Amino acid sequence: MTVRTVQLVLHYDGSAFAGWQRQPKERTVQGELERVLTRLTGSHVAALGAGRTDAGVHARGQAVGVRVPERWSAANLRRALNALLPRDIWIATSYEMRPEFHARYSAVARRYSYYVGTDEEARSPFRRHIEWPYPRAIDRALLDHETRAIVGDHCFVAFAVRGTAPDVDNHRCSVRTAEWRDRRGGIVFEIEANRFLHHMVRFLIGTLLDVASGRRPSDSVERLLHASDNDDVSPPAPPHALFLDRVTYPSDLYLPTE
Repeated sequence: MTVRTVQLVLHYDGSAFAGWQRQPKERTVQGELERVLTRLTGSHVAALGAGRTDAGVHARGQAVGVRVPERWSAANLRRALNALLPRDIWIATSYEMRPEFHARYSAVARRYSYYVGTDEEARSPFRRHIEWPYPRAIDRALLDHETRAIVGDHCFVAFAVRGTAPDVDNHRCSVRTAEWRDRRGGIVFEIEANRFLHHMVRFLIGTLLDVASGRRPSDSVERLLHASDNDDVSPPAPPHALFLDRVTYPSDLYLPTE
């Protein structure tokens, strides 16, 4: 059977999912997507994500690679999926890709954002499931100063869950941008890198805010970037305020639109 390689770009509310990766007894994004793909195509279709978001983490740019029978154009597949998927998953767009496209290994950059609420209304039920109501005063100048240390190529072993990467992994990530932006009712952290380690963004957020609220000394991030383990990192920030925003691929992997 001739197949077509398609990239799907997903939005999902992670609140009711046990993460991206399929699990036999849990509701997951991958599991729901593969269930509907199987219904549409008549056989199992693997949905390979660019990354495995944790339970509670949201996405508005998760890239997923699928191989489907050639009769399914990228546009028709998107329409059919959106008609059958649950309300907390939506396919924003779809692209036909070259056969060598791989959602994880072809990616050259990933971008995340994390929302922190600093006003009283951040505790509203309409906001608290997508941002972290932070209870302490934040020294914004110190926060920005500490964040600048992240940019560049560093070993982030101190900001990763122990034992989740292979022993041969050097835990190095090349961070292109990392900055805080003001918004109504709070601040948002935006970071883009070639790769991310398990819980890396959440460990960074927890540590940065501990410094900016006086719970850790300044230059903590710089010291942790030279650490050989994660013994001294702050607890990770909660998952529910984290969004996977975008995954970037080389332009030559995209086929012309029909």
